[in-house]
Amino acid sequence: MRGLLTLLLWLGAHTAGAKPRDALEGQLQTGDIVLHTSRSRQSQAIQAATHSPLSHVGLVEVTPTGAWVVEAVQPVQRVPFAKWKARGVRGHILVLRPRGLDAEQRQRAVQTASSHLGKPYDWRFGWGDEAMYCSELVRKAYARGAGLELGRMERLGSLDVAGLRAQLRERYGRDIPMEQQLVTPASLALDAQLTVIHSDFPEVRSVSP
Repeated sequence: MRGLLTLLLWLGAHTAGAKPRDALEGQLQTGDIVLHTSRSRQSQAIQAATHSPLSHVGLVEVTPTGAWVVEAVQPVQRVPFAKWKARGVRGHILVLRPRGLDAEQRQRAVQTASSHLGKPYDWRFGWGDEAMYCSELVRKAYARGAGLELGRMERLGSLDVAGLRAQLRERYGRDIPMEQQLVTPASLALDAQLTVIHSDFPEVRSVSP
């Protein structure tokens, strides 16, 4: 009897101290793609170049200890979902899920992304594996881990960078590589192969049925 009472008290104490899970976090699945408006220094330039409020993207991994996000910042890292969500402007977030992939394929995509943990952020938006930027990490994770190419490769010069010459020169010097190919968070967000699970950005996409 005493043992049962001790167990009940222990369970009650741990339940009372447990952190309630965010309602959105409970909907997440491994492999979901999450986007928000970053507060980083380059966020406004990305928004201006792509005409989109979405300037940062990561991949969700759901574990017994909660949901995490693998993201390319400085360096590539894995952070709790709640922390990642809170870093976005006003906590707004877009959650997308690839259609037609099973849980194993989505897990392989996350494992591929996680293989780059610790690598530096690629400030020059190149396509090599020695450094990563956020949308590059997500595109490569799905292409290599699940055989699904997401987003669209675009020329740097095809983006609206006319008013960003100073920022580009700071990054590249005088010879700005306008022909360089890259993928943007906005391009990923518009991919028709993705279903909207949650959106605080009605101007970008509405929630799919």
